[in-house]
Amino acid sequence: MTITKVALPEEKKAVARAVLTALPEWFGIEEALETYIADSAEQTFFAAEEDGEPIGFLCLKETGDATMELAVMGVRKEWHRQGIGSALFGRAKADARAQGYAFMQVKTVQMGRWACYDATNRFYLSLGFREFEVFPTLWDEWNPCQVYVLAL
Repeated sequence: MTITKVALPEEKKAVARAVLTALPEWFGIEEALETYIADSAEQTFFAAEEDGEPIGFLCLKETGDATMELAVMGVRKEWHRQGIGSALFGRAKADARAQGYAFMQVKTVQMGRWACYDATNRFYLSLGFREFEVFPTLWDEWNPCQVYVLAL
């Protein structure tokens, strides 16, 4: 498995599409899926590949002078629990720190709402993120937005 920082917008979108469309439990809303793919073209982008095939990716975007947001991340299901997400995050964290950022944030659905998102929450907590704030209706009342933060 290799992790690379991708620069070309069309390559970013192709990798994002290949991975996200394979994860309908998390990215099954077509409009949101297309937004994630389009936005990835302009974000700091890391791709994980195995034998030339994309198996995961992670995007960062600046949300303030000192803060990067983990905007979107996906690892194909057959590669879950094999260290791909942690490796992508480690590379992104090192890159953000090297650029002088002090914090990273990530948003997900609040723990206890959906089993697939509970696994996502546990993953972020395992990386060292801490609960910051919940926005009960940022997305909608069925999907309260949990914000986690991490000092870099």
